[in-house]
Amino acid sequence: MSSIARAVRPALRGSRGVAALARVRTCTPGRALSPLQQTARPLSTTQRRRNADHFDIADIPPTPITHLSEVEAAMQEAVSKFANDVIAPKVREMDEAENMDPAIVEQLFEQGLMGVEIPEEYGGAGMNFTSAIIGIEELARVDPSVSVLVDVHNTLVNTAIIKWGSSQLKKRFLPKLATSTVGSFCLSEPVSGSDAFALATKATKTESGYKINGSKMWITNSKEADFFIVFANLDPSKGYKGITAFIVEKDAKGFSIAKKEKKLGIKASSTCVINFDDVEIPKENLLGEEGAGYKYAIGLLNEGRIGIAAQMTGLALGSWENAVRYVWNDRKQFGQLVGEFQGMQHQIAQSYTEIAAARALVYNAARKKEAGENFVMDAAMAKLYASQVAGRVSGLAIEWMGGMGFVRDGPAEKFWRDSKIGAIYEGTSNIQLNTIAKLLQKEYTA
Repeated sequence: MSSIARAVRPALRGSRGVAALARVRTCTPGRALSPLQQTARPLSTTQRRRNADHFDIADIPPTPITHLSEVEAAMQEAVSKFANDVIAPKVREMDEAENMDPAIVEQLFEQGLMGVEIPEEYGGAGMNFTSAIIGIEELARVDPSVSVLVDVHNTLVNTAIIKWGSSQLKKRFLPKLATSTVGSFCLSEPVSGSDAFALATKATKTESGYKINGSKMWITNSKEADFFIVFANLDPSKGYKGITAFIVEKDAKGFSIAKKEKKLGIKASSTCVINFDDVEIPKENLLGEEGAGYKYAIGLLNEGRIGIAAQMTGLALGSWENAVRYVWNDRKQFGQLVGEFQGMQHQIAQSYTEIAAARALVYNAARKKEAGENFVMDAAMAKLYASQVAGRVSGLAIEWMGGMGFVRDGPAEKFWRDSKIGAIYEGTSNIQLNTIAKLLQKEYTA
């Protein structure tokens, strides 16, 4: 059993296990983008939680925003160790097969990475939002496909049930989501992308609960999930104010997973069409209040955008690291290492600066979310910029490596393919620009 597993297991058992945890060292300023040691540090126990929405501001580390607490530093090193030792050897195989290795999913649960923010009373790690973001970033440095599986599960599914689930739903689903069962988030439809609330999927009331009919598209974690948070319109006459959220279980009659999309990137991440044909669900599976689904979705997507921004930042750093190791150690032209040419060094320095800037945006949005401050524009800026940086850096990395960056023997071309989704899902880059512009206009209009 790895040290990260030993560290997380006490929390998964509902015990703090402080005496069993090895000492974690304090992160030093500037550590955030330095190469990580390959020795796993055990995760610490939870920080004080003020309520289910955010942490007490006293728990949030002071500036610089990329300075990590002991818990967060331990999380970063432990996930990096796990990703490099366990996931990295499987990345190419999973990408070629377009399938997530079930053993990887099982180990994500074993490591505690699927219940980062779930309270300890339900079997989770009870850690803060930034710790979840750090985990997503570190996984993406090795494989963005694994990263997005963890991201959707944590920032969308777990968060929805923690925030709006009844006491009964929390007791029923959170322990499983923390330890054994993948969750999925069903909002997008064939005619509903950027216009997320133009939903055709309908819900009707029955004597015992509700019945859902319709289809969902572009659903992440479809193949791995057993629980699905589904948004359907319970009262179309009210427009988006009729949208309601439900929890649907995979074995429900009339529920079916159809076409699995063949994608340019993040191929190991399952993306499918899901159909609902008179799917009956009990009234207890209503998530929150009727007609409040659109509010829930907006809030969840704002948080989820920080997760995608972290994924893109990790991807950019992973592609940068892979390329600079090659040009500074192996690739020679005209009798010297390519990385020693000034023109190349300028590109390397510029790219690293952009990655650091993206990470600062990500961490700032995460810290503001934890502090209970408005973070909508911060999340939009982080996702927009991190997606741009990921595409730019991963593309340059291929050019720096020459032919070795173009072939499928290494990770360079995969990082570039995976980067393209960052500008598309959980709100396109143009939607992020719209959000930023509207909020700025509101602030600067008399």
